[in-house]
Amino acid sequence: MTNPPFIGREPEIARLKGLLSKKSASLIVVRGRRRIGKSRLLGEFGKEVKSFFFSGMPPVEKTNARLQREEFAGQMERMGLPGAKSDDWSNLFWFLSKHTERGRVLVVFDEISWLGGKDPAFLGKLKTAWDMHFSKNPQMVMALCGSISSWIEENILSSTGFVGRITIDLVLEELPLNVCNAFWRPKEKLISAYEKFKLLSVTGGVPRYLEEINPKLPAERNIQNLCFTQGGLLVREFDEIFSDLFSKRSASYKEIVMRLADGPRELLEICKELQQSRGGLRSKHLDDLVKAGFIQRDFSWHLQDGKESKISRFRLSDNYLRFYLKYILRNRSKIKKGDFTPSVLTKFPGWEGMMGLQFENLVVHNRKTVLKLIEVSSEEVVMDGPFFQRATKKLPGCQIDYMIQTRFHTLYIIEIKFSKDPIGKKIIEEMQEKIKRLKTPKRFSIRPILIHVNGVESAVLDEGYFDKVIDFGEFLD
Repeated sequence: MTNPPFIGREPEIARLKGLLSKKSASLIVVRGRRRIGKSRLLGEFGKEVKSFFFSGMPPVEKTNARLQREEFAGQMERMGLPGAKSDDWSNLFWFLSKHTERGRVLVVFDEISWLGGKDPAFLGKLKTAWDMHFSKNPQMVMALCGSISSWIEENILSSTGFVGRITIDLVLEELPLNVCNAFWRPKEKLISAYEKFKLLSVTGGVPRYLEEINPKLPAERNIQNLCFTQGGLLVREFDEIFSDLFSKRSASYKEIVMRLADGPRELLEICKELQQSRGGLRSKHLDDLVKAGFIQRDFSWHLQDGKESKISRFRLSDNYLRFYLKYILRNRSKIKKGDFTPSVLTKFPGWEGMMGLQFENLVVHNRKTVLKLIEVSSEEVVMDGPFFQRATKKLPGCQIDYMIQTRFHTLYIIEIKFSKDPIGKKIIEEMQEKIKRLKTPKRFSIRPILIHVNGVESAVLDEGYFDKVIDFGEFLD
């Protein structure tokens, strides 16, 4: 069975290929959420060099250090390197180094936290093997790869043993929307932006999910096959994500993401809903979820000086997780029995509100495209992101979907609006009210921007209120 075509990741591939021009060995880290395409990226890069790919065993109950070493030795044998002794990681690394001493070589340790999680000496022995053996080949590229970014950060990136040795820390994000458009080939020009958005609201820019799209089927059929059919990929995915990444602690992480399904929350709000104290374990769980790429911590900022404030909110930035929690989870027992036939998607409870949050995620994830469309260079930006102003006795509360502050004292106030119908003139009143509430320094200019998914009424354009009215389809071009 052949892999589907490799789509996107041109900047990442170019960065990896640049390593081949160095005159010294490269030890790199590649991390990102499950299904984001880490192994696939390295596999594509590895086509140009001699490659060895190893993967740790999932941390199920009976998995231990000995079994991981035996599996590693077995993988070497299947690659044509028989005879390695699995009694010690030092012996395994030394044996592998003898077969990678010369020429362009890529060695990948995938799911590095699984490989080394059961053996406290694993990373120390790997570091020693790198210094004494692997790094002696100036054309060696070794990739430490994994989904548990918090483990990698704590044990490798922040470890004194690896200080000065990591050439690149490559964090894979979701694919940009214009790249996502390629998954509808050869029909990408025949399918509307709105229909594509229905699927992107579920998949986000996660390559593995996008590969499941059948361009010959309408969005509703694709979503039914993925999300509401017995054995569908996205029916199983939620439990697999949390069991793989967080093991026995997965229930605590699930509780947090469930609290964020209806919108952003401050830390105190989350703790209150969970009836937990502010510090300790919960804060670490939130940090782990941020590093895993499932939630985002958005900090507000002070307009006077453009400095980040202490006020922040946690946002469920992963579109699949929200869709699962809102619609798949509540119907999962019927789906697993093959008894669930979804009605029209737009009739799902809370559909409009949920799609609004999904649409905001897609736009915020594609901030570079936003800047390009409103003709602002990244060098001009002082701060940007979702903006919120707490209500006080003297100041009303204010929340802006996305705002950009430039060094020329301009505020681009962006309203991201999902609607199944064209947007009417009421949007102007809503934007005026937000701007009225915002405490804006006198020397600042304000430029309202509207981003929509399904058209606007001509009356909105005739008013000339918005500096830019951007159709979602422009993100896909």
